Amino acid sequence: MTAEKERKDKLLQQIRTYAQEDTALAFSGGVDSALLLYLLSQAARDTGKHVYAVTFQTALHPQADLAYARHFAQSVGLDCHVLKVNELEDPRILSNPPDRCYYCKKMLYEKLLEFARERRISTVLEGSNQDDLNVYRPGFKAVQELGIASPLAQCGITKSQVRQMAGEYGLSCASRPSAPCLATRLPYHTTLDMQLLARIDEGEQFLKGLGFDNVRIRVHKDIARIETDPEQFSLLLQKRQEIIRRLQELDLPYLTLDLEGFRSGSMDVHL
Repeated sequence: MTAEKERKDKLLQQIRTYAQEDTALAFSGGVDSALLLYLLSQAARDTGKHVYAVTFQTALHPQADLAYARHFAQSVGLDCHVLKVNELEDPRILSNPPDRCYYCKKMLYEKLLEFARERRISTVLEGSNQDDLNVYRPGFKAVQELGIASPLAQCGITKSQVRQMAGEYGLSCASRPSAPCLATRLPYHTTLDMQLLARIDEGEQFLKGLGFDNVRIRVHKDIARIETDPEQFSLLLQKRQEIIRRLQELDLPYLTLDLEGFRSGSMDVHL
């Protein structure tokens, strides 16, 4: 048995164990939590227990994620329970410090635990994978402190294996790009401005509509730094005038292309 198959079997066994009780899953619509939701929904069919897909409607997450989360939950026969949270009410989040993600996750997951307690659910899960343990993720500290289970990470499942499994099950999320919170588009210690973040979100959705897969607009004062995969640089140059016109309409005056290309966590280089 290969190590990869062993990890997969361990995950499936863990899911079957969770499905012996009602469960609540922090469901963003990303590939990690979507895979977990699918596996839980399949296992719960045998046990007759309930699976609650809980999605957060927040100030800091792209609006397109909520629509996709609802669609995916319905595709596996579940309702999507939406909790509205305004993270920017917490000044520790609003000021965007390097440990912002810790306070944000703690706020969100405390709401999730409250949701679970109201329904007498003891098993609460989230979708961090093994790779998340090897990069700067202060939010994972909050996950551990609150006692929320992370079966992908616990079973050693990497992001590539998550995508591989999602593809094997024919899930629409298999190739869906990651969509982290919009606060990652601004440098640390830059006060989070809702209007600016909304414009960034709109700009990224526009770029995705032009055919860009992995794309970020990182804003440093008046400069908007566009990250996309190097193989799509030529597409960006082909669409150059259209992109300039639309992004400047969104009050992003100085536009640059990051020659390193798309990379997750590029705002963390000074930490």
